[in-house]
Amino acid sequence: MPATILIADDDSVQRRLVENMVQKCGYETVVVDSGDAAIALLTAPDAPVIDALVLDLVMPGLDGMGVLAKIREAGLSIPVVVQTAHGGIDNVVSAMRSGAQDFVVKPVGMERLQVSLHNALTTSALKGELQRIRHSREGRLTFADIVTRSEAMAGVMRTAKKAAASTIPVLIEGESGVGKELFARAIHGSGERKSRPFVAVNCGAIPDNLVESILFGHEKGAFTGATERHTGKFVEASGGTLFLDEVSELPLAAQVKLLRALQEGLVEAVGARKPVKVDVRIVSATNRKLLERVKSGHFREDLFYRLHVLPLTVPPLRTRSEDIPHLVRHFLARFCAEENRHITGVSGEAMAHLSQLDWPGNIRQLENAVYRAVVMSEGDQLVLSDFPQTAGMPSPPTAAHGEPLSVEQGFHSTAAAAVNGNEIPIAPLPASGTLSMLTNSGEVRPLEELESEIIRFAIAHYRGQMSEVARRLKIGRSTLYRKLDEEAADSADGATDQAG
Repeated sequence: MPATILIADDDSVQRRLVENMVQKCGYETVVVDSGDAAIALLTAPDAPVIDALVLDLVMPGLDGMGVLAKIREAGLSIPVVVQTAHGGIDNVVSAMRSGAQDFVVKPVGMERLQVSLHNALTTSALKGELQRIRHSREGRLTFADIVTRSEAMAGVMRTAKKAAASTIPVLIEGESGVGKELFARAIHGSGERKSRPFVAVNCGAIPDNLVESILFGHEKGAFTGATERHTGKFVEASGGTLFLDEVSELPLAAQVKLLRALQEGLVEAVGARKPVKVDVRIVSATNRKLLERVKSGHFREDLFYRLHVLPLTVPPLRTRSEDIPHLVRHFLARFCAEENRHITGVSGEAMAHLSQLDWPGNIRQLENAVYRAVVMSEGDQLVLSDFPQTAGMPSPPTAAHGEPLSVEQGFHSTAAAAVNGNEIPIAPLPASGTLSMLTNSGEVRPLEELESEIIRFAIAHYRGQMSEVARRLKIGRSTLYRKLDEEAADSADGATDQAG
């Protein structure tokens, strides 16, 4: 999904010109005609995600300087490119001091605007990464630090935010590398315990004979090698959050003691004479289906129900490919800063390739791929050849006979069900397209039939990137999805009529 740029200008002609240029630069646009409308949109409870703002400095009502002040008051970190017909040095200085990222003079050329937006987005991504790293080190990560634009993640985020407002035990399930610990830290950092410790334990990395000692502590001399007293992770996390990563790997003996700690809020160190009271919020995670571990006898059923109070499943990266461009941009900004490299961006071909891979290692694998590309690249832009390790990675979904699913197969398989961008299989990229205007009998084909064929071709051509398809067809995404639903419904009705 491309970045979304908000354009605020009271001049309708200038709005259309800037909107057209921004779209030609490859971005999505949202347009408003006043400063008040811009602030209302940015601060609304259901506000869309805006990556940058192109702001006219001189407007009736709330002018550009007023908008910058309101943005600062609201604590928004959106980068702003100010434009005005008055290019005096005083205006430049005032706008920059008020938080503008860049300054352009009307009428701005497309190349100048493209450079300004690119720099603004790159700087914003770098600031976001630096803030995320700082928050992570300080234990203050929040949901704002999670990079996502995916509809598949929206429900997960809503559930996690509700969980953060309480002390309910949360079990985070998901494949390795999807960011389960990031969610755990965001839940902690958004709740009442954010000023207290966040202690993470990888249960799968602890030797079986040391699990109890590490979790619950031990007294000096409790066993061979116990030369000093150890408090344990439960006591260390008291008042805060204990994150039990890969909890499914705990041995059964430790599970019994963990269950008691959860039920009674008491932990007993190895070799201790009496238990210690602890107040700990438990967030656990696993990359396995925990219920299957219960059925196989490797995990206690009573402990499962203690941990599985509020389950949270983080979807794999392959089901939210629209997040990939944003993740790549953030990783690129961070690694360029860490490695002191000046790389301006990622080529369209490389980004399309990255967006179409399955990424079995999920976000962690994507992060490492970008890291390697930044270190090894010899140009000022990452290109497809900078990602050689992705050559043998899995491709888009295939049919039973091993060939890629066509777009048309995708339509008819969904029948009258709701269709979204993630459900539409991606066909091989066509080199060109032709559209026959006449039927076999020489009559003009119906408009709906032509429209349906154009949409199918566009989805195949842009590899299922629905935002790009809608932008190129110059229709809204909601309109595109409605037409897909109608197509699927018509196909289902036709199949029913033939069956009848």
